[in-house]
Amino acid sequence: MDAQSLRTLRSTFAVVERRAEHAVAFFYSHLFWHNPAIRTLFPQDMAPQRDRLFAALTHLVTHLDDPGLPGYLGQLGRDHRKFLATPALYSAVGASLLAAFSHCAGAAWTVEAEKAWAEAYGFVADRMTAGADEAAAAGEPPWWDADVLRHERYGDDLTLLTLRPRRPYPYTAGQYVSVGTPHLPRVWRTYSLANAPRPDGTLDLHVSRVDGGLMSTVLTERLRVGETLRLSAPGGALTARTPPGKPRTYIAGGTGWAPVRALLEEAAEDEPRLEGRLFVVARTKEHLYGRADAERLAGLIPGLHVTYITAAPGRPRDQATDRLVQALRAALHWPAHDVYLAGPPALLTEVTEELTALGTDPDRVFHDRLPSAAPHALRPATRAERLLAPPPLHWHNPAAREP
Repeated sequence: MDAQSLRTLRSTFAVVERRAEHAVAFFYSHLFWHNPAIRTLFPQDMAPQRDRLFAALTHLVTHLDDPGLPGYLGQLGRDHRKFLATPALYSAVGASLLAAFSHCAGAAWTVEAEKAWAEAYGFVADRMTAGADEAAAAGEPPWWDADVLRHERYGDDLTLLTLRPRRPYPYTAGQYVSVGTPHLPRVWRTYSLANAPRPDGTLDLHVSRVDGGLMSTVLTERLRVGETLRLSAPGGALTARTPPGKPRTYIAGGTGWAPVRALLEEAAEDEPRLEGRLFVVARTKEHLYGRADAERLAGLIPGLHVTYITAAPGRPRDQATDRLVQALRAALHWPAHDVYLAGPPALLTEVTEELTALGTDPDRVFHDRLPSAAPHALRPATRAERLLAPPPLHWHNPAAREP
């Protein structure tokens, strides 16, 4: 795509983004009015879907000149097979997207803008369709059915699940999976896989219940042993990439312990003599649920130094992050370390900035940014609302979904 088209796309999107809520409402109204049968492919509650649409558009517009975009779109198309996406659906979505932009962009919607957006969407749809076709040709199902073998509550807010997929489920330690349940038709949320691949094929998930979180509440309070969940194709880039013998640091906050646990299980099997550091962070001692597993893994990896960090009793929860930062500053040799980082988005941002200041190469800080599962808040529809309450930018990611 040429530079002029990129400028046109970004300038048009900047105008539409100021009316994001109105644009998304128009888009879905147009889509369902002209394609009534498509409505059955979407969840009953469309509120979270609206922000996800604009988050995806934001990612697209900011990465159109990224050489990794085609691969990302192929993976996205592979993942969208779980939504039963078809070429006809992509065509309908494209028509409604252009109609919404035309309606909301005003004078910015020129002939050049319409041409640029039509070409950009065609590129996206072609790459996503190709990714889906490649997965189908390889014999990959749209989703895997998995039976619930264990449902263990840890306090009021955490549930540990063990699942057995009914057919082999290929994945790599550190990846995540989208989960669906008959309790919430057409709703999917992403959770990190909490173990390295096992001979018996079972999988562990750590589910933190979030106030207002549909999926996390159902998985915590309603799911029972013997029920069946659906699993999407695995995704994510938080996989081991450190050369043998090189030092590394693992940092896990909250249920970010799940992918770190999987990475350490893999390391204990493949490289038990590694030299590394592990920081396990929780808001209180009561939420430090991964300690027993961390001790077990430290026993299998003698060169792994483990530090547990929580807020002091009676102190605010965010003190745990302050204590983590202090511990990171006390550690040495950061330029020599790869860092594997998992946890809430705010923690990822703060820790990445701190590590960079300590001399870590930003390209060697590995993490998947999972979006917050906080209850949906409507984006402001007018300039006055934006001025009074500027919205946070909802960045999109293949991981993307309730942690």
